[in-house]
Amino acid sequence: MSEQGFTTTFSVNRTPQEAFDAINNVRGWWTGDIEGSTDELGEEFTYRYQDIHYSKQKITELIPGKKVVWRVVDAHLTFVDDPNEWTGTEITFEVAQKGTQTEVRFAHQGLNPEFECFDSCSNAWGFYINGSLRRLITTDEGPTAPPWA
Repeated sequence: MSEQGFTTTFSVNRTPQEAFDAINNVRGWWTGDIEGSTDELGEEFTYRYQDIHYSKQKITELIPGKKVVWRVVDAHLTFVDDPNEWTGTEITFEVAQKGTQTEVRFAHQGLNPEFECFDSCSNAWGFYINGSLRRLITTDEGPTAPPWA
């Protein structure tokens, strides 16, 4: 897998553990249907958004207050020629105290600019990470409807 991917970072006035807990509360910041446990090492969960996106993530690393890693073990994106573009990619969240704030660094390793879905998927991640997740961490409020809904 290429080391390229999509990354974004934000900082909040919350503790690293509060950010970590919000990341693992996937239902609290994603729209769509989620099945399975999203906060236990070794577990798998699926995500479906209408008939556009299906993916299954395996939780491969959980370090409380510091790091979450998901491996995409299966994916089907109906809006691109290769619906399996996400399969085998890795989604990481690194959480760290930076001065008086907590920094959340997100990366979708393997979501490369060469992928047909790169632009639309990067925009979607931008909404979910910088909007929905950040909102959950700072206000404890769930997601708003994505702009493409």
